[in-house]
Amino acid sequence: MLSLIRRLINSKVGLIITFAFLAIIGLAFAATDINGLNSAATPTGDTVATIGKRKLTETELRSRVQSEMENARQQQPGLDMISFVNNGGLDGSLNRTIDGLALEQYGLAQGMVVSKRAIDGQIASFPSLQSLDGKFNQKLYEQLLAQQRLTDQQVRADIARSIIGQQLMAQMGRANPVPLQLALPYASLLLEKREGQVGFIPTRAMAEGAPPTDAEVATFYKRNIARYTVPERRVIRYAIVTHDQLKGSTTPTEAEVAAAYQAQRAKYAPTEKRTLVQVILADQASANALAAKVKAGTPIETAARAAGLEPATLTAVEKATYAGQSSAALADAAFAAAKGAVVGPLRSALGFAVVRVDAIEQVAGKTLEQAKPELIAALTKDKTARALSAMHDTIDEAIADKATFAEVVADQKLTAQVTPALLSDGRNPDDATVKAAPDFLPVVAAAFAAEQGDSPQLVPMDQEGGFAIVGLDRVVPATAPALAQIRPAIARDFAIDRARVAARKISADIVAKINKGTPIAQAFAQSGVKAPPIQPINASRAQLASAGRNVPAPLALMFSMTEKTGKLLELGNNEGWAIVYLNHIERGNAANQPNIVQATRADLGKVLSNEYAEQFVGAIRRQVGVKKNDKAIATVRAALTGQGGAN
Repeated sequence: MLSLIRRLINSKVGLIITFAFLAIIGLAFAATDINGLNSAATPTGDTVATIGKRKLTETELRSRVQSEMENARQQQPGLDMISFVNNGGLDGSLNRTIDGLALEQYGLAQGMVVSKRAIDGQIASFPSLQSLDGKFNQKLYEQLLAQQRLTDQQVRADIARSIIGQQLMAQMGRANPVPLQLALPYASLLLEKREGQVGFIPTRAMAEGAPPTDAEVATFYKRNIARYTVPERRVIRYAIVTHDQLKGSTTPTEAEVAAAYQAQRAKYAPTEKRTLVQVILADQASANALAAKVKAGTPIETAARAAGLEPATLTAVEKATYAGQSSAALADAAFAAAKGAVVGPLRSALGFAVVRVDAIEQVAGKTLEQAKPELIAALTKDKTARALSAMHDTIDEAIADKATFAEVVADQKLTAQVTPALLSDGRNPDDATVKAAPDFLPVVAAAFAAEQGDSPQLVPMDQEGGFAIVGLDRVVPATAPALAQIRPAIARDFAIDRARVAARKISADIVAKINKGTPIAQAFAQSGVKAPPIQPINASRAQLASAGRNVPAPLALMFSMTEKTGKLLELGNNEGWAIVYLNHIERGNAANQPNIVQATRADLGKVLSNEYAEQFVGAIRRQVGVKKNDKAIATVRAALTGQGGAN
């Protein structure tokens, strides 16, 4: 029940946590990156978990974690793998993957089948695989599979797994309001108010102390080696082919310009455009009557509205266009009449038309010389696009025939470049002043998706057809620099940590005194530390719930305390320690607030649905049988965070 209350207070309701892994499929396709869908690939590496008859390997888990981290980085650009793993990313990915595989095996054992048609529909529904007309584009799908080194069978297996999971969990996501008597205590809890005080012992208020010895620095470095470990980096070889690079070799000849001019002669011929106001009537008699009024001097707009119609104005329309919209006879008459003349009634495609000529515009044609700049630009763009496409296809075929990066670049006479050892977000840890350009990140992503010895990849670079040939030169394992190389930084961190520990001891002494009855102000004064003034804090649980994740940590801690007690709270970034004291609790009563009770009933229903879903998946895991290999999981964790390389 305590976990139920915490979820309600923090507004974490309505979440079917079990199926977060399904989002990977949609996100991956939407970002034109289906690298996360490799769970059906040939298993490689040690087994991290056995789910029934299915083995989940280190390679599969690592790939899944990397894919989820990349998706998370879309929301948090500064996120790195170490932070992602340390905040539960690895454990979350592992559990979601195990849940998905367990549900799949359970569903198959119950006779569940996913039809080919259902999978086809899922694939065809991804927007990134649709042409401009909204229809599924098989070529785009095949290109994505080739770029990510996946097969159609692998993708279909993952989609089938997700559909089985969705079907099994569909009923679990439905929430039903709980009884009023059960909801009332929780609704009253939201109205609870608390009042207390908070004081701070800053790390910077501690004495500086003696410089650390070599032994202290070495011990601190060894104990905190993960902090100084540089994650895995990769040296990338690449060559970029852009639209602008080929422009010089795709300039059209005089003959090509002349041919294009002849092919578009109608476009450059002199033409006449007219602005017409027309009224369409259903029968001849009504059209004759309206035409008579207009020719007698009544404005066509007035005559049309008197008949319950609204005239249409066609601005700057050409004869051929108008003939297609109406009829050849009507177009001939309208374009033969003088400005201000009234034509009709004549039969059109929709009825009988009465037309007034409002304006006549003579558009001069263009000679070949006048049209040449426009023609050259259009022909150059077209020839360049075709040249880019042809080069792309040639390189793609060469790669399929096992050509190396060096062979491809030499054959196409391209300029190859080599990056320094880059992190997965494109940064060079040896030069913090340089950041990867956003348009270069696809190259980095491709290199980090590759394995040593893989064939080069073709990566789209722009909307004009430009692309890059990307090869993985070498992998620099995650490692920590030598102690001597970063000793000043370690010494500084040691001094800060020493001050943090000293601040904690003083803070713990203050808490001990408070809990023995010493007033908080007196306990702070006796510490001898020059601390900031003690601040009052107060709020209701409803305020905490509405603030979501933006609740200050001391305020959140106060709502987990017993009245007339103090607690210690560490601040982030080695800032120091907070001492929170709870003075008073004012109990809430929602008996006379039906709106709050009803909302609580609904929220509790969602939370309980999540509980049922977790229990259901847990039962399936027990029935299918799940065994984790803690050693293999630790190996994956070390590889992702750089501990393996450092050790």
